[in-house]
Amino acid sequence: MQRETAVPNVTQLPGPVASEWVEYHQQAAATSTYVYDFVWDSTADAEGPFCTDPDGNVLLDFTSHVAAAPLGYNNPLITDKLREFDLVDPLKIAGQDFYVSTGGTPEEAELPGPAHLMNKLTEITAHYDMDTVFLSNSGAEAVENAIKACYDHCEQPKYGLTFEGAFHGRTLGALSLNRSKSVHRRDFPELSGIHDVPHSLEGVERLREKLDPDHGHIPPEQVAFLILEPIQGEGGYRVPDGEFMRAVDDLCTEHDIPIIADEIQSGVGRTGKLWASDHYEFEPDVITAAKALRVGATVSRSELFPDEESRLSSTWGAGDIIASMQGTLTLAAIKEHDLLAHAEQQGEALLDRLADLEAAHEAVVDVRGLGLMTAVEFDTADCRDDVVDAALQRGLLTLGCGTKTLRLLPPLDVRDRELDIAIDLLGEAVAAVEPVSSAN
Repeated sequence: MQRETAVPNVTQLPGPVASEWVEYHQQAAATSTYVYDFVWDSTADAEGPFCTDPDGNVLLDFTSHVAAAPLGYNNPLITDKLREFDLVDPLKIAGQDFYVSTGGTPEEAELPGPAHLMNKLTEITAHYDMDTVFLSNSGAEAVENAIKACYDHCEQPKYGLTFEGAFHGRTLGALSLNRSKSVHRRDFPELSGIHDVPHSLEGVERLREKLDPDHGHIPPEQVAFLILEPIQGEGGYRVPDGEFMRAVDDLCTEHDIPIIADEIQSGVGRTGKLWASDHYEFEPDVITAAKALRVGATVSRSELFPDEESRLSSTWGAGDIIASMQGTLTLAAIKEHDLLAHAEQQGEALLDRLADLEAAHEAVVDVRGLGLMTAVEFDTADCRDDVVDAALQRGLLTLGCGTKTLRLLPPLDVRDRELDIAIDLLGEAVAAVEPVSSAN
Protein backbone atom coordinates (compact mmCIF):
# COMPACT_ATOMS: atom_id res chain seq x y z
CA MET A 1 0.00 0.00 0.00
CA GLN A 2 1.25 3.46 -0.90
CA ARG A 3 -0.22 6.24 1.19
CA GLU A 4 0.13 8.67 -1.71
CA THR A 5 -2.26 6.68 -3.91
CA ALA A 6 -4.36 4.56 -1.55
CA VAL A 7 -8.14 4.97 -1.68
CA PRO A 8 -10.96 3.37 0.30
CA ASN A 9 -12.32 0.28 -1.43
CA VAL A 10 -15.19 -1.64 0.14
CA THR A 11 -16.97 -4.71 -1.20
CA GLN A 12 -18.90 -5.79 1.87
CA LEU A 13 -18.77 -4.74 5.53
CA PRO A 14 -18.53 -6.84 7.50
CA GLY A 15 -17.29 -9.45 5.05
CA PRO A 16 -17.38 -13.17 5.77
CA VAL A 17 -13.89 -13.41 7.27
CA ALA A 18 -14.37 -10.33 9.46
CA SER A 19 -17.66 -11.80 10.65
CA GLU A 20 -15.83 -14.96 11.69
CA TRP A 21 -13.33 -12.89 13.69
CA VAL A 22 -16.14 -10.99 15.41
CA GLU A 23 -17.96 -14.20 16.28
CA TYR A 24 -14.76 -15.82 17.56
CA HIS A 25 -13.87 -12.72 19.62
CA GLN A 26 -17.31 -12.55 21.18
CA GLN A 27 -17.20 -16.17 22.34
CA ALA A 28 -15.11 -15.15 25.33
CA ALA A 29 -15.41 -11.34 25.42
CA ALA A 30 -17.52 -9.52 27.99
CA THR A 31 -20.07 -7.06 26.64
CA SER A 32 -18.36 -3.81 25.72
CA THR A 33 -18.70 -0.73 23.54
CA TYR A 34 -17.87 -2.10 20.10
CA VAL A 35 -19.10 0.54 17.66
CA TYR A 36 -19.53 -1.65 14.58
CA ASP A 37 -18.12 -4.85 13.10
CA PHE A 38 -14.93 -3.33 11.72
CA VAL A 39 -11.96 -5.67 12.12
CA TRP A 40 -8.44 -4.39 11.52
CA ASP A 41 -6.14 -7.02 10.01
CA SER A 42 -2.85 -6.19 11.71
CA THR A 43 -0.95 -8.38 9.22
CA ALA A 44 -2.31 -6.62 6.12
CA ASP A 45 -1.26 -3.40 4.39
CA ALA A 46 -1.82 -0.23 6.39
CA GLU A 47 -0.22 3.21 6.22
CA GLY A 48 -1.17 6.61 7.55
CA PRO A 49 -4.97 6.72 7.89
CA PHE A 50 -5.47 3.74 5.53
CA CYS A 51 -5.94 0.20 6.82
CA THR A 52 -7.22 -3.16 5.60
CA ASP A 53 -9.69 -5.63 7.06
CA PRO A 54 -9.50 -9.46 6.81
CA ASP A 55 -11.67 -9.47 3.66
CA GLY A 56 -9.38 -7.05 1.83
CA ASN A 57 -11.54 -3.96 2.26
CA VAL A 58 -9.45 -0.79 2.43
CA LEU A 59 -10.74 1.88 4.81
CA LEU A 60 -9.85 5.48 5.64
CA ASP A 61 -9.60 5.64 9.42
CA PHE A 62 -10.58 9.06 10.75
CA THR A 63 -10.87 7.81 14.33
CA SER A 64 -7.18 7.15 15.05
CA HIS A 65 -8.50 4.49 17.43
CA VAL A 66 -10.14 7.22 19.54
CA ALA A 67 -6.94 9.30 19.39
CA ALA A 68 -4.80 6.36 20.59
CA ALA A 69 -2.94 6.12 17.24
CA PRO A 70 -1.92 9.77 16.78
CA LEU A 71 0.28 9.10 13.73
CA GLY A 72 -1.97 6.51 12.10
CA TYR A 73 -0.79 3.09 10.95
CA ASN A 74 2.83 2.02 10.45
CA ASN A 75 4.17 5.56 10.46
CA PRO A 76 7.91 5.36 9.66
CA LEU A 77 8.57 8.07 12.24
CA ILE A 78 7.82 5.35 14.80
CA THR A 79 8.40 2.04 13.04
CA ASP A 80 11.88 2.86 11.71
CA LYS A 81 13.08 3.51 15.24
CA LEU A 82 11.46 0.41 16.69
CA ARG A 83 13.09 -1.82 14.06
CA GLU A 84 16.44 -0.96 15.59
CA PHE A 85 15.45 -2.69 18.78
CA ASP A 86 15.96 -6.46 19.11
CA LEU A 87 12.81 -7.46 20.96
CA VAL A 88 13.25 -9.37 24.18
CA ASP A 89 10.94 -11.10 26.61
CA PRO A 90 9.48 -9.85 28.87
CA LEU A 91 8.54 -6.52 27.31
CA LYS A 92 6.54 -5.64 30.39
CA ILE A 93 7.81 -5.72 33.94
CA ALA A 94 6.31 -4.68 37.26
CA GLY A 95 7.41 -1.12 36.74
CA GLN A 96 6.44 0.16 40.18
CA ASP A 97 8.70 -2.41 41.84
CA PHE A 98 11.68 -2.64 39.47
CA TYR A 99 13.59 -0.38 37.09
CA VAL A 100 14.48 -0.94 33.43
CA SER A 101 17.24 0.42 31.17
CA THR A 102 17.45 0.38 27.39
CA GLY A 103 21.23 0.00 27.29
CA GLY A 104 24.25 2.06 28.38
CA THR A 105 23.66 5.08 30.57
CA PRO A 106 20.44 7.10 30.36
CA GLU A 107 22.26 9.71 28.26
CA GLU A 108 23.79 7.11 25.94
CA ALA A 109 20.69 4.97 25.37
CA GLU A 110 19.67 4.92 21.72
CA LEU A 111 16.08 4.01 22.48
CA PRO A 112 13.97 5.66 25.18
CA GLY A 113 12.42 3.81 28.09
CA PRO A 114 9.93 4.68 30.85
CA ALA A 115 12.36 7.04 32.62
CA HIS A 116 12.96 8.97 29.38
CA LEU A 117 9.22 9.30 28.86
CA MET A 118 8.70 10.66 32.38
CA ASN A 119 11.49 13.19 31.94
CA LYS A 120 10.08 14.26 28.59
CA LEU A 121 6.67 14.77 30.17
CA THR A 122 8.16 17.07 32.79
CA GLU A 123 9.82 19.07 29.98
CA ILE A 124 6.55 19.63 28.13
CA THR A 125 4.64 20.55 31.29
CA ALA A 126 7.34 22.76 32.80
CA HIS A 127 5.32 25.89 31.90
CA TYR A 128 2.81 24.62 34.49
CA ASP A 129 5.63 24.04 37.00
CA MET A 130 5.10 20.29 36.85
CA ASP A 131 8.08 18.13 37.70
CA THR A 132 6.79 14.68 38.68
CA VAL A 133 5.11 11.82 36.78
CA PHE A 134 3.38 8.58 37.72
CA LEU A 135 2.97 6.14 34.82
CA SER A 136 0.09 3.70 34.69
CA ASN A 137 -1.71 1.31 32.37
CA SER A 138 -4.53 3.46 31.07
CA GLY A 139 -6.26 6.82 31.09
CA ALA A 140 -8.75 5.70 33.72
CA GLU A 141 -5.85 4.71 35.98
CA ALA A 142 -4.23 8.09 35.36
CA VAL A 143 -7.46 9.75 36.56
CA GLU A 144 -7.73 7.40 39.56
CA ASN A 145 -4.21 8.30 40.64
CA ALA A 146 -4.84 12.00 40.07
CA ILE A 147 -7.85 12.09 42.35
CA LYS A 148 -6.08 9.89 44.93
CA ALA A 149 -3.17 12.33 44.96
CA CYS A 150 -5.55 15.27 45.38
CA TYR A 151 -7.48 13.57 48.20
CA ASP A 152 -4.17 12.81 49.90
CA HIS A 153 -2.98 16.40 49.48
CA CYS A 154 -6.15 17.96 50.93
CA GLU A 155 -6.17 18.29 54.73
CA GLN A 156 -9.95 17.78 54.99
CA PRO A 157 -10.89 15.85 51.82
CA LYS A 158 -14.63 15.53 51.45
CA TYR A 159 -15.69 16.88 48.05
CA GLY A 160 -14.79 16.73 44.37
CA LEU A 161 -16.16 18.84 41.52
CA THR A 162 -17.01 17.85 37.97
CA PHE A 163 -19.08 19.14 35.03
CA GLU A 164 -22.16 17.96 33.21
CA GLY A 165 -21.18 16.02 30.11
CA ALA A 166 -17.90 14.86 31.67
CA PHE A 167 -16.25 11.52 30.93
CA HIS A 168 -13.17 10.46 32.88
CA GLY A 169 -12.98 6.68 32.58
CA ARG A 170 -14.77 3.50 33.59
CA THR A 171 -12.91 2.24 36.62
CA LEU A 172 -15.02 2.46 39.75
CA GLY A 173 -13.62 5.68 41.19
CA ALA A 174 -13.44 7.47 37.83
CA LEU A 175 -17.06 6.52 37.12
CA SER A 176 -18.18 8.77 39.96
CA LEU A 177 -16.91 11.75 37.97
CA ASN A 178 -18.77 10.91 34.76
CA ARG A 179 -21.82 12.86 33.70
CA SER A 180 -22.05 12.00 30.00
CA LYS A 181 -24.27 8.87 30.01
CA SER A 182 -26.20 7.38 32.90
CA VAL A 183 -25.41 3.82 31.79
CA HIS A 184 -21.78 4.32 32.81
CA ARG A 185 -22.70 4.74 36.51
CA ARG A 186 -26.02 2.96 36.91
CA ASP A 187 -26.16 0.57 39.89
CA PHE A 188 -22.49 1.08 40.80
CA PRO A 189 -21.46 2.52 44.18
CA GLU A 190 -20.03 6.02 43.95
CA LEU A 191 -17.55 8.24 45.70
CA SER A 192 -19.38 10.50 48.09
CA GLY A 193 -19.23 14.27 47.88
CA ILE A 194 -18.99 14.63 44.07
CA HIS A 195 -20.88 17.73 42.89
CA ASP A 196 -21.51 18.72 39.29
CA VAL A 197 -22.56 21.93 37.55
CA PRO A 198 -23.34 22.80 33.91
CA HIS A 199 -20.38 23.07 31.54
CA SER A 200 -20.89 26.81 31.03
CA LEU A 201 -20.21 30.21 32.55
CA GLU A 202 -23.54 29.89 34.33
CA GLY A 203 -22.29 26.64 35.78
CA VAL A 204 -19.15 28.31 37.10
CA GLU A 205 -21.27 31.02 38.71
CA ARG A 206 -23.42 28.34 40.33
CA LEU A 207 -20.25 26.73 41.61
CA ARG A 208 -19.10 30.07 42.97
CA GLU A 209 -22.34 30.30 44.96
CA LYS A 210 -21.89 26.75 46.30
CA LEU A 211 -18.37 27.61 47.48
CA ASP A 212 -19.19 30.99 48.97
CA PRO A 213 -17.73 30.94 52.52
CA ASP A 214 -20.70 32.83 53.94
CA HIS A 215 -23.69 31.56 51.96
CA GLY A 216 -22.58 28.38 50.20
CA HIS A 217 -22.95 24.78 51.35
CA ILE A 218 -19.58 23.37 50.19
CA PRO A 219 -16.63 24.45 52.36
CA PRO A 220 -13.85 25.27 49.85
CA GLU A 221 -11.14 23.92 52.16
CA GLN A 222 -12.80 20.48 51.96
CA VAL A 223 -12.76 20.35 48.14
CA ALA A 224 -9.96 18.04 47.05
CA PHE A 225 -10.13 18.77 43.31
CA LEU A 226 -12.02 20.07 40.32
CA ILE A 227 -11.67 17.89 37.22
CA LEU A 228 -12.53 18.85 33.65
CA GLU A 229 -11.69 18.02 30.06
CA PRO A 230 -10.33 21.11 28.27
CA ILE A 231 -12.45 19.83 25.38
CA GLN A 232 -15.17 17.39 26.36
CA GLY A 233 -14.84 14.11 24.47
CA GLU A 234 -17.63 11.60 25.08
CA GLY A 235 -19.86 14.51 26.09
CA GLY A 236 -19.99 15.74 22.49
CA TYR A 237 -16.71 17.48 21.61
CA ARG A 238 -17.78 20.61 23.40
CA VAL A 239 -15.14 23.31 22.95
CA PRO A 240 -15.30 25.89 25.75
CA ASP A 241 -14.57 29.54 25.17
CA GLY A 242 -11.74 31.36 26.86
CA GLU A 243 -14.01 33.18 29.29
CA PHE A 244 -15.27 29.88 30.73
CA MET A 245 -11.77 28.52 31.23
CA ARG A 246 -10.58 31.78 32.82
CA ALA A 247 -13.55 31.71 35.18
CA VAL A 248 -12.72 28.13 36.23
CA ASP A 249 -9.08 29.05 36.77
CA ASP A 250 -9.94 32.20 38.75
CA LEU A 251 -12.40 30.37 40.99
CA CYS A 252 -10.02 27.53 41.77
CA THR A 253 -7.15 29.94 42.40
CA GLU A 254 -9.35 31.96 44.77
CA HIS A 255 -10.20 28.88 46.83
CA ASP A 256 -6.91 27.00 46.35
CA ILE A 257 -8.62 24.03 44.69
CA PRO A 258 -6.35 21.85 42.50
CA ILE A 259 -7.49 21.57 38.87
CA ILE A 260 -7.12 18.22 37.14
CA ALA A 261 -7.05 18.63 33.36
CA ASP A 262 -8.10 15.37 31.73
CA GLU A 263 -6.08 15.48 28.51
CA ILE A 264 -6.48 11.79 27.71
CA GLN A 265 -8.21 12.42 24.40
CA SER A 266 -7.25 16.04 23.75
CA GLY A 267 -3.56 15.93 24.67
CA VAL A 268 -0.30 15.15 22.83
CA GLY A 269 -0.87 17.44 19.87
CA ARG A 270 -4.45 16.53 18.96
CA THR A 271 -5.65 20.16 19.09
CA GLY A 272 -2.61 21.80 17.46
CA LYS A 273 -0.87 22.34 20.79
CA LEU A 274 0.69 19.70 23.00
CA TRP A 275 -2.09 20.17 25.54
CA ALA A 276 -5.55 21.54 24.87
CA SER A 277 -5.07 23.51 28.09
CA ASP A 278 -2.38 25.50 26.27
CA HIS A 279 -5.06 27.23 24.20
CA TYR A 280 -6.44 28.99 27.27
CA GLU A 281 -5.50 31.36 30.09
CA PHE A 282 -5.73 28.40 32.39
CA GLU A 283 -3.24 26.58 34.61
CA PRO A 284 -3.95 22.99 35.58
CA ASP A 285 -2.34 21.55 38.68
CA VAL A 286 -2.50 17.99 37.37
CA ILE A 287 -2.59 16.67 33.81
CA THR A 288 -3.77 13.17 33.01
CA ALA A 289 -2.68 11.72 29.68
CA ALA A 290 -2.91 8.38 27.86
CA LYS A 291 -4.17 7.27 24.41
CA ALA A 292 -1.66 9.01 22.09
CA LEU A 293 0.98 8.61 24.80
CA ARG A 294 0.47 4.79 24.69
CA VAL A 295 0.63 4.62 28.51
CA GLY A 296 -1.28 6.39 31.25
CA ALA A 297 0.43 9.33 32.95
CA THR A 298 -0.44 11.52 35.91
CA VAL A 299 1.71 14.65 35.81
CA SER A 300 1.91 17.30 38.53
CA ARG A 301 4.18 19.01 41.04
CA SER A 302 6.09 16.86 43.51
CA GLU A 303 4.37 18.37 46.54
CA LEU A 304 0.96 17.25 45.32
CA PHE A 305 1.93 13.58 45.12
CA PRO A 306 1.73 11.39 48.27
CA ASP A 307 4.96 10.98 50.23
CA GLU A 308 4.21 7.41 51.27
CA GLU A 309 4.89 4.41 49.09
CA SER A 310 1.98 2.36 47.72
CA ARG A 311 -0.47 5.27 47.83
CA LEU A 312 -0.66 5.24 44.02
CA SER A 313 -1.03 2.09 41.96
CA SER A 314 -0.22 0.45 38.63
CA THR A 315 1.47 -2.79 37.66
CA TRP A 316 2.85 -2.22 34.18
CA GLY A 317 2.84 1.58 33.91
CA ALA A 318 6.53 2.30 34.38
CA GLY A 319 7.46 -1.16 33.13
CA ASP A 320 5.89 -1.21 29.68
CA ILE A 321 9.04 -0.92 27.61
CA ILE A 322 7.53 -0.78 24.12
CA ALA A 323 4.67 1.55 25.03
CA SER A 324 7.08 3.95 26.73
CA MET A 325 9.27 3.95 23.62
CA GLN A 326 6.28 4.60 21.40
CA GLY A 327 5.13 7.47 23.59
CA THR A 328 8.54 9.11 23.70
CA LEU A 329 9.10 8.63 19.96
CA THR A 330 5.67 10.11 19.25
CA LEU A 331 6.51 13.24 21.24
CA ALA A 332 9.87 13.48 19.43
CA ALA A 333 8.21 13.11 16.02
CA ILE A 334 5.65 15.80 16.83
CA LYS A 335 8.46 18.21 17.66
CA GLU A 336 10.92 17.23 14.91
CA HIS A 337 8.34 17.37 12.12
CA ASP A 338 6.40 20.38 13.41
CA LEU A 339 3.17 18.40 13.63
CA LEU A 340 1.58 20.87 16.04
CA ALA A 341 1.53 23.55 13.35
CA HIS A 342 0.43 20.96 10.81
CA ALA A 343 -2.44 19.77 13.01
CA GLU A 344 -3.56 23.35 13.58
CA GLN A 345 -3.44 24.14 9.86
CA GLN A 346 -5.17 20.94 8.77
CA GLY A 347 -7.75 21.33 11.51
CA GLU A 348 -8.71 24.74 10.14
CA ALA A 349 -8.88 23.29 6.62
CA LEU A 350 -11.08 20.44 7.85
CA LEU A 351 -13.46 22.84 9.60
CA ASP A 352 -13.70 24.94 6.43
CA ARG A 353 -14.68 21.86 4.44
CA LEU A 354 -17.16 20.82 7.12
CA ALA A 355 -18.70 24.30 7.08
CA ASP A 356 -19.47 23.75 3.40
CA LEU A 357 -21.06 20.43 4.34
CA GLU A 358 -23.18 22.18 6.96
CA ALA A 359 -24.33 24.76 4.43
CA ALA A 360 -25.32 22.07 1.95
CA HIS A 361 -27.31 19.80 4.30
CA GLU A 362 -30.15 20.68 6.66
CA ALA A 363 -29.41 17.60 8.75
CA VAL A 364 -26.05 19.12 9.79
CA VAL A 365 -26.73 21.67 12.53
CA ASP A 366 -23.20 22.48 13.73
CA VAL A 367 -19.51 21.85 13.07
CA ARG A 368 -16.85 22.59 15.67
CA GLY A 369 -13.47 21.59 16.91
CA LEU A 370 -9.92 22.58 17.76
CA GLY A 371 -7.05 21.33 15.68
CA LEU A 372 -7.77 17.77 14.58
CA MET A 373 -10.34 17.13 17.30
CA THR A 374 -13.38 17.85 15.16
CA ALA A 375 -17.12 17.28 15.39
CA VAL A 376 -20.23 17.35 13.20
CA GLU A 377 -23.57 17.62 14.99
CA PHE A 378 -26.77 16.38 13.36
CA ASP A 379 -30.41 17.21 13.93
CA THR A 380 -31.19 13.82 15.49
CA ALA A 381 -29.32 10.94 17.07
CA ASP A 382 -30.82 8.55 14.49
CA CYS A 383 -29.45 10.67 11.67
CA ARG A 384 -25.99 10.67 13.25
CA ASP A 385 -26.06 6.91 13.66
CA ASP A 386 -27.21 6.41 10.08
CA VAL A 387 -24.42 8.67 8.79
CA VAL A 388 -21.77 6.76 10.78
CA ASP A 389 -23.02 3.53 9.20
CA ALA A 390 -23.33 5.01 5.70
CA ALA A 391 -19.80 6.41 5.93
CA LEU A 392 -18.50 3.01 7.03
CA GLN A 393 -20.11 1.31 4.04
CA ARG A 394 -18.23 3.79 1.84
CA GLY A 395 -14.94 3.08 3.58
CA LEU A 396 -14.72 5.97 6.07
CA LEU A 397 -14.35 5.17 9.77
CA THR A 398 -15.91 7.73 12.13
CA LEU A 399 -17.27 7.65 15.69
CA GLY A 400 -20.22 9.09 17.52
CA CYS A 401 -20.10 11.07 20.75
CA GLY A 402 -22.54 13.06 22.84
CA THR A 403 -26.17 12.63 21.84
CA LYS A 404 -26.11 13.33 18.11
CA THR A 405 -22.52 14.23 17.26
CA LEU A 406 -20.03 12.53 14.95
CA ARG A 407 -16.32 12.98 15.63
CA LEU A 408 -13.36 13.00 13.26
CA LEU A 409 -9.83 12.35 14.52
CA PRO A 410 -7.44 11.94 11.57
CA PRO A 411 -3.73 11.35 12.23
CA LEU A 412 -1.73 14.43 13.15
CA ASP A 413 0.12 14.30 9.81
CA VAL A 414 -3.07 14.00 7.73
CA ARG A 415 -2.68 15.22 4.15
CA ASP A 416 -4.87 17.40 1.96
CA ARG A 417 -5.78 14.50 -0.30
CA GLU A 418 -6.94 12.47 2.67
CA LEU A 419 -9.09 15.33 3.95
CA ASP A 420 -10.67 15.66 0.52
CA ILE A 421 -11.46 11.95 0.34
CA ALA A 422 -12.97 11.98 3.84
CA ILE A 423 -15.18 15.00 3.14
CA ASP A 424 -16.38 13.53 -0.15
CA LEU A 425 -17.30 10.24 1.54
CA LEU A 426 -18.93 11.98 4.48
CA GLY A 427 -20.92 14.19 2.10
CA GLU A 428 -22.11 11.11 0.22
CA ALA A 429 -23.12 9.49 3.50
CA VAL A 430 -25.10 12.54 4.65
CA ALA A 431 -26.83 12.85 1.27
CA ALA A 432 -27.78 9.17 1.38
CA VAL A 433 -29.24 9.48 4.87
CA GLU A 434 -30.77 12.97 4.86
CA PRO A 435 -33.97 12.21 2.92
CA VAL A 436 -34.72 9.34 5.32
CA SER A 437 -34.05 11.61 8.29
CA SER A 438 -36.29 14.37 6.88
CA ALA A 439 -39.07 11.92 6.19
CA ASN A 440 -39.05 10.83 9.83
